[in-house]
Amino acid sequence: MSHYVLARVTTLTGIDIALFDFDRHNALYYFILNAEEHIYLRYGGRDAASAMTYLNLDSLELALRQGLEQHALYEAGQLPQPAKPEPLYPKDIRSLNEAVIKRGHCVECHLVGDYRVTEREAAGTLNKLTDMFVYPDIRTLGIALDVPKGLRVAEANRHAGEAGMKAGDVITAFNGHAVITFGDLQYRLQQVPRTASSVGLTISRDGETHSIEITLPSQWWVTDLTHRYWTVDPLVFFKAVPLTAEAKTELKLPANGFASEVTEVDIDALLEGAHDLEEGDWIVSVNGEQEDSLTQDVITHIKLRHRAGDELKLGVIRAQQEIILPLKTKRQRFRKRE
Repeated sequence: MSHYVLARVTTLTGIDIALFDFDRHNALYYFILNAEEHIYLRYGGRDAASAMTYLNLDSLELALRQGLEQHALYEAGQLPQPAKPEPLYPKDIRSLNEAVIKRGHCVECHLVGDYRVTEREAAGTLNKLTDMFVYPDIRTLGIALDVPKGLRVAEANRHAGEAGMKAGDVITAFNGHAVITFGDLQYRLQQVPRTASSVGLTISRDGETHSIEITLPSQWWVTDLTHRYWTVDPLVFFKAVPLTAEAKTELKLPANGFASEVTEVDIDALLEGAHDLEEGDWIVSVNGEQEDSLTQDVITHIKLRHRAGDELKLGVIRAQQEIILPLKTKRQRFRKRE
């Protein structure tokens, strides 16, 4: 640590958020950079399960050592400085500037993310695939990391395993970009177009370098949004799983439809007057629609295709009878001033 100058950022008010771009819903995030603002690596990142999944002292110490190694390369002229993005500051987000900065309040990280997406929603430019379903989970690709050891693979299964990745491999590049930490890896995964069919990784194994291509599974970008508290996320107050192919065939539903079975009803459904769904109900349509080219899950369909606060009509099969039930989604504002 004596080799570093430490800076703790307590508000984003004067920070270039284009340069210091990261998942705004992290509890802790570090940038290791030099005086010219050349970012060597990122340390941080999380999944939906916990803010601490990829954080511990051992992996932080490793990242700090790797940062010093990168700085030595830079000083030796072996690490060219990348081009900087066009600067962007929180005050440039009009609604954030009016509701937070001009009132003298702290610009919290999550506020930057939420005010940006609500402005895009109002302008009709919101792309929920990239703006709401952000920072996908690498486990969807079949990659589990040995967290204290940085990007060393603890287990490779499903699509990663099929591509040739093995436990003990160390990931060194993602889609042609060098990655050193989980924060780097997650940042690069976020930049992958949601329509992509595969990603390329470079791995180190027993002193040798290998290139592999992982086929992306369907809906690889879907994540649990609960911890993000997005204003633009329509809350539905139930959980569901897609019906099996056999069930869809028996009910003469589209094979690629999003028909799903309700597995859990949130108690807040009653408090919010959201719906009268019951566990075991089969939702077969939303406002008369049964298919979605992007998903075969009814909740994901609602989140992608409808605005938070919309009132919808659900086609439901209960006790072998088809009924129509109203659903009132909710729009939330988490620690947000508007």
